[in-house]
Amino acid sequence: MGFYQMAGKMAVGSRLRKLSDILTENAAKVYDVYQVDLEPRWFPVFYTLAKTEGLGVMEIAQSIGQSHASVSQIIKKMKKKGLIAEVKDEADGRKSVVELSAKSKEVSEKLEQQMIDVKSASEELLSEMQYDMWKSIEEMEFLLEQRSLFDRVMAKRKEREVQKVKIVDYDAQYQNDFKQLNIEWIEAYFKVEKTDLLYLDNPKSYIIDKGGHIFFAEYDGEIVGTCALAKMDDETFELAKMGVSPKAQGKKIGWLLGQACINKAKALGAKRIFLESNTRLVPAINLYHKLGFQKVTGPPSPYERANIQMELIL
Repeated sequence: MGFYQMAGKMAVGSRLRKLSDILTENAAKVYDVYQVDLEPRWFPVFYTLAKTEGLGVMEIAQSIGQSHASVSQIIKKMKKKGLIAEVKDEADGRKSVVELSAKSKEVSEKLEQQMIDVKSASEELLSEMQYDMWKSIEEMEFLLEQRSLFDRVMAKRKEREVQKVKIVDYDAQYQNDFKQLNIEWIEAYFKVEKTDLLYLDNPKSYIIDKGGHIFFAEYDGEIVGTCALAKMDDETFELAKMGVSPKAQGKKIGWLLGQACINKAKALGAKRIFLESNTRLVPAINLYHKLGFQKVTGPPSPYERANIQMELIL
């Protein structure tokens, strides 16, 4: 079994590159037979200038869908061959544009006959195929413009890593993780307050024993996130002490912890979840909005850093 059979669609880029190499190799032979002194990869630039003379490098790059650097290199090589002439832009004398030289006119005459035969052969090849490759390429280009392959791979990576996250309930062995994860983010932006330490040093007494709950996120066997659900009254819980280790961010851990707390509050018969935060914590505020929380004005906060209050009606 060959590489492409083993790798499958994962090797789509390599497969297309192989096809491109085959076509380029054949194109070079064709240019040689028709005695056209032009490298195959120069053709898009040459053809564009043959149709519209006096273009800037950026205009050519945009027209053929290649990078500015790539087109610049091609123009340099074509200029060295005497195929390109650089002239002043008629509309703006400060700007230089390129156009085909007198020598290129001779190349164009030979290329004209070659293009007739290449077009006919290409149409014949495409007609022999079961699928319309030309339309498929156009469709792939369109889809990649909407969302690049890189972005698609990163999304799949996140999906795979999210599956490795396990949400677990509070256990005494995680008490230090609860404290350290929160100390880490608080000290990164603010200062640890006395009210913080009451909960962080005594999570069982101040949260669990009072009817609340604490969740932890485990990733690859390590505790990397936590969030508490503290009972305020029979119908209200507070979402508090959410902390995610910087090394585990980007794995939707905050979302998973938030969902776990919301589901737990519903199971406990709560009608409302309240929280306090700070607008400097933009990712956290965005997360709360995604979870369904809305800004409200509540009672004075025991935390100096709190400047926004939010709630979710269940």
